[in-house]
Amino acid sequence: MSATAPPAGTRDTGGDERLLRTSPLRGLMGRPELGSVVGAVAVFVFFSLVADSFLQASSFSTVLYAASTIGIMAVPVALLMIGGEFDLSAGVLVTSSALISSMFSYQMTANVWVGVLVSLLVTLAIGVFNGVLLARTKLPSFIITLGTFLMLTGLNLGFTKLITGRVSTDSISDMAGFASAKKIFASELVIGDVTLKVTILWWFALVALATWILLRTRFGNWIFAVGGGADAARAVGVPVARTKIGLYTGVAFAAWVSGQHLLFSFDVVQSGEGVGNELTYIIAAVIGGCLITGGYGSAIGSAVGAFIFGMTSKGIVYAEWNPDWFKFFLGAMLLLATLLNAWVRKRSEATR
Repeated sequence: MSATAPPAGTRDTGGDERLLRTSPLRGLMGRPELGSVVGAVAVFVFFSLVADSFLQASSFSTVLYAASTIGIMAVPVALLMIGGEFDLSAGVLVTSSALISSMFSYQMTANVWVGVLVSLLVTLAIGVFNGVLLARTKLPSFIITLGTFLMLTGLNLGFTKLITGRVSTDSISDMAGFASAKKIFASELVIGDVTLKVTILWWFALVALATWILLRTRFGNWIFAVGGGADAARAVGVPVARTKIGLYTGVAFAAWVSGQHLLFSFDVVQSGEGVGNELTYIIAAVIGGCLITGGYGSAIGSAVGAFIFGMTSKGIVYAEWNPDWFKFFLGAMLLLATLLNAWVRKRSEATR
């Protein structure tokens, strides 16, 4: 929720820009998520006017659910982008996580929690693999994670067909531990006439955790530092390699959470799912104020970006428009949000 270079304060703070005292207006103008909040308000008002059912409580809960499925992944992707890197394997990693849980549990006839834990270990290992390979080879993260994306896409399909003989897994709904795991990853919370998916709680928790990390921990300082310039960060003692490995591990953990939700929501998993979702996560982060070049952005901004995505995807349905236009509106919002974020940043820099 903080940029690497917020507006100048009134006293010397020894280089920690988060301790600077600013006026409320300057502080607001320096927020990376300001542009996305303005965009979210505009999208909300727009669909409130053109779709009669948009403001209904049940519709809003559906919007939140759609946003949460994107937002869970957009949070660590945003932190990774603040650290100056990308992960093009994030979308298929979600599917890999679900496939591992399902097939391990079914083939071993084990309690599904065994499969869930095995999936966690393997998914985290893939995240560490991306980070270590990046640190050791110095290759661009685009190339490394593109390679991981292609490998996982092939492994998801190849192993699923090899083990099950089909492109989807077998149902595990009647296995021990399924009900308890479903409560954690795919349950619903009923409040009055509104039904909220548990993914919304996971989403809010991850946003709060990521915001605390960015604003209150040394690791948050390291993320902004390596994103602003890895060589400069290394020169002042920042463990660049360890920081980036940690960021990729965070993406893997969120992919595990999303994968378990996918599995326990539908009982079975299609091996081809997830392809293309990595771009959606990046779009949500960019709409939320993250810079492609790194060093600037916020976790809250990624949440707002995901919320805009949810409002648009469901608002078009409630307005009874042709859903073929969805990608057009998403692209237009990406461009407008990026331009607005650039303008906000320039105004923030001009007030220093």
